[in-house]
Amino acid sequence: MSMSRADKPLVWLHGEVKTPPLSASARIEAGVLLRRLQRGESFGMPHSRSMSAIGRRCHELRIVDENAIWRIMYRLDPDAIVIADVFKKKTQATPKTVIDACKRRLREYDAIVGDKE
Repeated sequence: MSMSRADKPLVWLHGEVKTPPLSASARIEAGVLLRRLQRGESFGMPHSRSMSAIGRRCHELRIVDENAIWRIMYRLDPDAIVIADVFKKKTQATPKTVIDACKRRLREYDAIVGDKE
């Protein structure tokens, strides 16, 4: 699949999706879901859920791997998909440190490019 002019770019503020630590199948699943987001598709459970604790338009992609559960924290901006973090989920709740770091990264990003909404 190649990108078209209509696809929103991915803006990576932190984290990456690579093998290892993700398995090849988890990396491919993450890539397919991110591409679908770029093309304007929206998801609900089980693939994604809203993360209002981080901010408006913020969500987490849920990637189940062989031995881990991964999360990709992202925000849907009008002109981009902004990735705030990629991490291995170890507990039921999202760690406060991750939420705080995502908020800070997005605030810093908005200060540079300007909040679009």
